[in-house]
Amino acid sequence: MRGMKIYNTLTRTKEEFVPMDENEIKIYVCGPTVYNYFHIGNARPFIIFDTLRKYLEHRGAHVKLVQNFTDIDDKIINKAREEGVSAGEISEKYIAEYFQDAAALHVEKASVHPKVTENMPAIMEFVQTLIDKGYAYEIEGDVYFSPRKFRDYGKLSRQNIEDLETGARVDVDERKADPLDFALWKKKKLPDEASWDSPWGAGRPGWHIECSALSKKFLGETIDIHAGGQDLTFPHHENEIAQSEAANGKPFANYWMHNGYITINDEKMSKSKGNFFTVRDILQEYDGETIRFFLLSGHYRNPINFSRDMMEQAKSGLSRMRNAKSTLQHLIESARDDPGAAMREEEKAAFAGMAVFRERFNAAMDDDLNTADAVSVIFELISAVNTAVIGGASRVFAEACLGLLDELAGVLGLLRDAGEETVSAEIMALVEERQAARRAKDFARADEIRDILKAKGISLKDTPQGIQILRE
Repeated sequence: MRGMKIYNTLTRTKEEFVPMDENEIKIYVCGPTVYNYFHIGNARPFIIFDTLRKYLEHRGAHVKLVQNFTDIDDKIINKAREEGVSAGEISEKYIAEYFQDAAALHVEKASVHPKVTENMPAIMEFVQTLIDKGYAYEIEGDVYFSPRKFRDYGKLSRQNIEDLETGARVDVDERKADPLDFALWKKKKLPDEASWDSPWGAGRPGWHIECSALSKKFLGETIDIHAGGQDLTFPHHENEIAQSEAANGKPFANYWMHNGYITINDEKMSKSKGNFFTVRDILQEYDGETIRFFLLSGHYRNPINFSRDMMEQAKSGLSRMRNAKSTLQHLIESARDDPGAAMREEEKAAFAGMAVFRERFNAAMDDDLNTADAVSVIFELISAVNTAVIGGASRVFAEACLGLLDELAGVLGLLRDAGEETVSAEIMALVEERQAARRAKDFARADEIRDILKAKGISLKDTPQGIQILRE
């Protein structure tokens, strides 16, 4: 991975990425709490770090990526009570829904998707280690971690422990030795509450401990990259570091990557404001690849604004990519020369010149996963290809160009849908009727059909190889 640089939240600098083992890069990405469909803000880290994995694999690395499912939590328990079902039924339902929506976004499954409920022994063992080492203590069935006992607490978020206040997911409990102490194990409070037997009584894990325990179990004591949304930097990731390094006595993660926030029409997403959108909602109007293109169109560390205008721009940009692929497929299908025929001399020169686009694409991705610049390089490649194929092209040249386009777009998880969509019999019938109307000089009917097709998102392009059907 020589030459790739990553902005490390821990050091606040862009550093050369040097994995511990070139043969297996270890990455942990915080997964969803499965009590509902995931929203557009959740989708950003899923897509960004899926792209990181794809790029590392494109560079020849083997990646072991772990993404957990928090399948027991207050929100899951409350949802189960509302619907009159078990917490397990809620979590299993929304794990299945996660995979459905993630697939629509072209997010590949992680190497391992561990569930909290299936790894209780590993979590309990981790908690006991922290107790044995003096970093945690038990009170009446609850177990708490003491941040003040971990010397480097605050090194990720750059917060002084003296200035910290109890925050999200830090329960107020007068029994605690310090208000900053956070729960590793929560005692069962109600009869219908899901719980597991432990050395401290029936209960369940706190939120932070699960990622430390699961990362250790599936990736080892030290990993290459820990990633997630910016909102997780404190307290979640800060607490993970404290737990893991206190228990293991060695660095938890060598690189920390965090993506920026998403705003909705320049406002923070909030259910109370009515601007809360799940990916399932958005998929009613835009396909998953368009959502993915939108979220890759800006640098991952910068905030990004979700709006209808921005989604329409993404749809237009992706259509340009899809149409470029469609043009090359059309040339390949209609070319008259043999499949094995060589490129013409001018095509050889043109394709040799296109190698620079792969170099520039890789340079952009090596620069802290700059997908925005990588997308720009793909558009420049498309412009060069479109210029080269004006008037037609040999099959082998079109295949070579298509291979390069698919290679670069594929790293970003794009153009997976292009070419897979079949043109319906209804569309083909309209195209043939329009061609017949034009031959009969019935231009009024031809124009009418053109407008019908446009309303369906279809445009037609006359080429030397015949009519090409494009999607707008």
